[in-house]
Amino acid sequence: MENHGGRRGQAERDAITVEIGYALFSAAFAAAVVFGAIAGPALLFELPHIMELLLLRTGTVLAPVLFLARVISVLVRFRQGRPQPSHPGRTSPDS
Repeated sequence: MENHGGRRGQAERDAITVEIGYALFSAAFAAAVVFGAIAGPALLFELPHIMELLLLRTGTVLAPVLFLARVISVLVRFRQGRPQPSHPGRTSPDS
C-alpha cells in the first residue's frame, strides 16, 4: 500500500481522512448521548442537590472517557483491517 519509497497514495490518504472523521464524529455523538442520558435528568428535573451533583460529575467524567475509547477503537480497527506485508502466510490480493 505504500508507494514511492514509503509515501502513501491519494486513495490511502483519503481513506485515512474519512476514517478519522468517522471516528471523531461517532465518538462525539456517543459521548453526547451518554452525557445526556446520565446528566440530563439533573438538568431537566428538580433533584436533591447531592443527586444533581453526582449525575453531573458522572456524566462529565464518562463522556470524555467514552469519546477517547471510541476514537481509539475505531482507528485501531481501521489500522488492523489492512493486511501487513511483513506477516508470513498472507498474500496480497494481486497474487
